[in-house]
Amino acid sequence: MNRPYVLLSVAVSVDGYIDDRGAERFPLSNAEDFDHVDRVRAESGAILVGAATIRRDNPRLLVNSAERRAARVAKGRSEYPLKVTVTGSGDLDPSLKFWHHGGDKLVYTTDSGRPRAQAAVGDLADVVSLGPAIDFGVLLDDLGERGVDRLMVEGGGTIHTAFLSAGLADEVRMAVAPMLIGQANAPRFVNPAEFPGGPARRFHLEDVTKLGDVAVLRYFPKD
Repeated sequence: MNRPYVLLSVAVSVDGYIDDRGAERFPLSNAEDFDHVDRVRAESGAILVGAATIRRDNPRLLVNSAERRAARVAKGRSEYPLKVTVTGSGDLDPSLKFWHHGGDKLVYTTDSGRPRAQAAVGDLADVVSLGPAIDFGVLLDDLGERGVDRLMVEGGGTIHTAFLSAGLADEVRMAVAPMLIGQANAPRFVNPAEFPGGPARRFHLEDVTKLGDVAVLRYFPKD
């Protein structure tokens, strides 16, 4: 079975945070990086974010460039990548932007969370249970069966941690912003976990790109 190529995309401050503790999303990226993220989205078969990120940031998760959307259609693909979220509890707010922009939506949940998710967004998305718990390997198998070749994971920290701790990430795209957040308990890229190879294992650094004042690092965790 062919699982999709998994790319984790994140923007971090120099001191390693992905956001501050404020109610609004803290802008770490710049215009050049946002455009690059848009290109990576356009190249993806699906984009995944956790339900907590949807609740916190209320994102649309779109390919914003009309030219890139047109290029997708010209290649026989849908105008927008499939939008995917993950929720163990099924706690989803159908009024948020995620559900009302772009193309098809897909929810992965648990057996216990499925009735709640179905009641909330069953008319807006395909709701799939992964069993008694969220199994990200099974999730990737299902996406592969749906024809998804590339999965772009845009957070949050719990989701990134799950993919990395299970050894399921093929690439990490990390945009480092020249800023210091410096707030205790602000969210970070990953949470404490047991990662393959332990703390001494080093990723392969494939590329470093300068986009304005942001440095974009491409790491290959499996190499």
